[in-house]
Order: sequence, then structure tokens, then C-alpha cells
Amino acid sequence: MTDLRYLPDDDDVTTFTATVEEATDDYIVLDGTYFYPEGGGQPADHGSLEWDGGSATVVHVQKTHGAVRHAIANLQGELPKEGSEIAGRIDAERRQMHRRMHTAQHVMSKVVLDEFDAQTAGNQIHAERSRIDFEPASFSDDDVAFIEEMTNAMLDQDLPVTKTEMPRAQAEERTPEGRGLLDLIPDVVDPLRMVEIGNFDLCPCGGTHVDHLSEVGHVRITNRTSKGADVDRIEFELDG
Repeated sequence: MTDLRYLPDDDDVTTFTATVEEATDDYIVLDGTYFYPEGGGQPADHGSLEWDGGSATVVHVQKTHGAVRHAIANLQGELPKEGSEIAGRIDAERRQMHRRMHTAQHVMSKVVLDEFDAQTAGNQIHAERSRIDFEPASFSDDDVAFIEEMTNAMLDQDLPVTKTEMPRAQAEERTPEGRGLLDLIPDVVDPLRMVEIGNFDLCPCGGTHVDHLSEVGHVRITNRTSKGADVDRIEFELDG
């Protein structure tokens, strides 16, 4: 079982040391990691691992039965031995873009829920662009402009973004209706990692986020498409 050390609120850490539990030509497993494994609509972190006598590039990270596998390429030297110390370095610029994008997604999702009573049916975060699917929704051009305006107005408030672990019963009581799809999270997951944006939003989420909305900048909606009956997709980028 790999300790996800960035949880609940250390998602600004991009350098660390850990102990090797398994090393193969394809991947390395550590006792703990700050690398984010792919999931929840957010891509995996990239970066590098270094050890005495060798190094490798981390090209993908995935959680498998509790173990986080750091997929490697460009191996230099011999593989590290089990029990040896290793230094990890995360691509800080990529991580920060994902933090900014993911927080922007939360803000836009809550704006749309409040103003149009449409829930987030799915999302995909990228460093350069992101998308959210809303349901039920059929947005006009004016609606899209309004969503952009309201999202940026909220980002300008520079609310704090706090990430904590919360007992599941408390999380279920406090999470606004339509946020988080709590019924899809297995009951055995307790406590839940919660992301709270001031008094504006509270949502269960395991992804990486900024600490203040001022870090996000502004969103710019680039496209709206219909993805079927009552489902609209909004694509956006970040300014700043």
C-alpha cells in the first residue's frame, strides 16, 4: 500500500524522498509518493526519480490495488534495490497547471449548479485545456457568456481553498445537493478527502488544487457542444 503523501493538503510539494518497495524495467513502487496517479478526470503527474547510481523519467503514474506504480522510461544505470532511498521530483509547472485547472473546474461546476441546476456529469482536466459535461443542460450563447462571467467573478474573490479529511457522515450532511456524487463513492471510504472553497463550495475530491483562488487566474470558455439529450459540454482554458 503506497502512502499518498500529497493528501489531504500537501499538493504543493514537488520534491521528496521515499523507500523503494519494488522496481522493474517498467515501473517503480515506493512506500510513499507525492506523484498524483491518474484518476478523477485528472492526468498523472510527470517527473523523475533518482537514486545512487541511476535515474529514470516518470512518464505515467497509476494506482493498482493500493500500490502506486511510477511508469519509467530513459533508465540510466541499474534499477534501485528494494529498501533503498530514492529522490522524486515532480514536474512543478505541469502540477501547478493541473491544480489551477482542477480548482477552476470546481468553481465553474458550482456556478452552473447554482444558476442552471445542472450537475457535473463528467470532466477531464489537462494542462492547456479542460472540459466539463453538464446534465441536464442546453446552454445558449448568452448562457455560456454568463457562465464565464460568473466563474471569473467568483475567482476574483480570492477565497481560500482548504483540503481536509472529514468523517463521511459529516461530509454527507454538509455537501450541497448535486455536488460530489457521494452515492458513487463506496461506503467503506471513510473519512473522505474534501475540498472547500470559502463558504461557496464543498465537494469530495482526491485531486490537486490551489490554496487560494487568486492562483487560478481567469477562465476563457472556448467551445460548447451537445453530447446528447440534455448533456452539454463546455471546454475552457485559463488566462494568466
